Amino acid sequence: MNTFIPEGYKSLLSIYDTQKAISLLKRIFADNLGAKLDLYRVSAPLFVDENSGLNDNLNGYERPVSFDILHADARAEVVQSLAKWKRLALKRYSFWPGKGIYTDMNAIRRDEDELDNLHSVYVDQWDWEKVILPENRNLDYLKLTVMDIVAAICDTQSTMQAIYPQLSSLPRLEKRVSFVTTQQLEDLYPALTPKQRENAWVKEHKTAFIIGIGKTLKSGKKHDGRAPDYDDWDLNGDIMFWDDLLGCAMEISSMGIRVDPASLDRQLTLAGCDDRRALPYHKALLAGELPLTIGGGIGQSRLSMLLLGKAHIGEVQASIWDAETQEICEARGVMLL
Repeated sequence: MNTFIPEGYKSLLSIYDTQKAISLLKRIFADNLGAKLDLYRVSAPLFVDENSGLNDNLNGYERPVSFDILHADARAEVVQSLAKWKRLALKRYSFWPGKGIYTDMNAIRRDEDELDNLHSVYVDQWDWEKVILPENRNLDYLKLTVMDIVAAICDTQSTMQAIYPQLSSLPRLEKRVSFVTTQQLEDLYPALTPKQRENAWVKEHKTAFIIGIGKTLKSGKKHDGRAPDYDDWDLNGDIMFWDDLLGCAMEISSMGIRVDPASLDRQLTLAGCDDRRALPYHKALLAGELPLTIGGGIGQSRLSMLLLGKAHIGEVQASIWDAETQEICEARGVMLL
């Protein structure tokens, strides 16, 4: 998807009201999320030691931003997500099953494939993680958690539209979640690309959870990449909403039940990442020393786009854009923050 501004688009809110609304939206949703999932807000790192194994490898080719620390004899990496740090934190903080944490995560994705309406090199999201019992490691528990998150999003939209009547012209988000696996999508739409399959399904169902990101399908291909050392590929997925303004499925959250020792062992081998077994985090996980958890990230800028009716992510976050994006937005009267 290249950068484009829909014909006749005009922001529903002024710049001043947009800034106020973003701040309010983030507070309301964070409170809703914490209440639905029983989460406590914590502080989180902007960077971690590069030798700790705590940074997210993403798809394996994205280069983290790194730098040396003068007086610590260490080299640090700006986090690409907090998936592993959160799980270690839950152990250190002695959280018990049913309780969890959330935090504001800011990251830099210098190797983002394409800058467009939904993608930026700057990432801001709510990262959350919750301790679970062994019997919770199943699809039913995953689906119940997804429905709680979707309910928190829909409740936030209702509150925002009550405060800002201008937003009432936006379609109400569908609270019912359609669950579908990546293999089912491939079977239904074999001639389409993974992104086209998502668009076809979500356009019809409006709100969906795509299950099974990272695993190899019958075709021998993957729907999308996912690092082998945080989500269980059989128990994860993406929450997506249909965005009428842009005419596409918008991924709001990547989440899942995390790997246990057995699934980590299997996925490291499948991904050709056995070298990670020697890292401190992975050694602890393989030894069964970390709690079983479920967690994910929820995009702050994307949720702001969706609930405020914005056409470009640059309208709700400050980042750096290529010349073409700047020219297109300026020509259509869209102000990039």
